Amino acid sequence: MTTQIVLAAFLVIMAIVILAGKGDWLIAGYNTASKKEKEQVNIKRLRFIVGLFLLIVAPLLFILGDNLIRVLVFVVVVISLAVCCSILANTWAKKK
Repeated sequence: MTTQIVLAAFLVIMAIVILAGKGDWLIAGYNTASKKEKEQVNIKRLRFIVGLFLLIVAPLLFILGDNLIRVLVFVVVVISLAVCCSILANTWAKKK
């Protein structure tokens, strides 16, 4: 239980840093992209997507992390959210 609280708090802190615009280096793929690739991304939208994902996962980790069935539900939900966020990051967060 303590581990869940610590991890959930860490995710919330990371979300706040990213949403505040100070944690672009925390976004996987963006920090390793070239300048040309970074110019093709709407960073405000990408920050919103990643920050929202972290803010959704944090309470789910706290709520659904107790027993095996809840952990399996948590894993399925997080994988589904990650797929949705990846699709949004590659469509909505791209500049046209």
